[in-house]
Amino acid sequence: MRFASLGSGSEGNALVVEAGGSAVMIDCGFGVRDTVSRLARHGLAPEAIDAILVTHEHNDHASGVAAFAARYDIAVWATFGTLVMMDGRFEEVPRVYGFDSHDTFAVGALSIRPFAVPHDAREPVQFVVSDGAASVGVLTDIGIVTPHVEAALSGLNALVVECNHDLEMLAVSDYPDSLKRRIAGRYGHLHNEAAAAMLGRIDTSRLSHLVAAHLSRQNNTPVKARSALATALNCEPEWIGIADQAIGFDWREV
Repeated sequence: MRFASLGSGSEGNALVVEAGGSAVMIDCGFGVRDTVSRLARHGLAPEAIDAILVTHEHNDHASGVAAFAARYDIAVWATFGTLVMMDGRFEEVPRVYGFDSHDTFAVGALSIRPFAVPHDAREPVQFVVSDGAASVGVLTDIGIVTPHVEAALSGLNALVVECNHDLEMLAVSDYPDSLKRRIAGRYGHLHNEAAAAMLGRIDTSRLSHLVAAHLSRQNNTPVKARSALATALNCEPEWIGIADQAIGFDWREV
């Protein structure tokens, strides 16, 4: 199994997981041409993608899903709540599947296990993807970590985790107070220390990859995110990967 990010942040998100001849893209927040270009950097053609898994309806995660899926005849999977919020946008997509946030389903050789997260969307989820031997978890766009989330992410081989902001940087930023409250709230985004605290509560004994994702360009730095996560795992900061907005990150083997 391997996984790579096409880009991560408020300007767009997409991540690919591949194993056993099957490939899924988690979210698509980029335009069609941009997505094709980003896939090509990782040696993938659009036709290699078997399905797009949508975490929620926000534009930075879902704005490119319908056009890309329709252009390349790719199946789309989304929660029923997300499908309601995106009503009418998938009319040209040939295959659209709804699921409950507790359903497990398969795309080719890949098992997909969604789990519900607290975020300001209709029915947001994140995913654990497995090929039966290894598993990759993705956790972004979440305000607080719940016991349900911790149970979903325990014992994985790889984890991509949101480190959206540094609390002090957000507090002194020029963002409006309402936006600061939204970002730091129970249904907003995860800050560095919260992500690190979660790592201390889950089983990380099998973890061979940890990547910090969805970093705010204004309210965080890779150095701060790496430092927080490395302290939690008692590892060197350089071991922690960063999902960049412009280039994501290259293939990682599990």
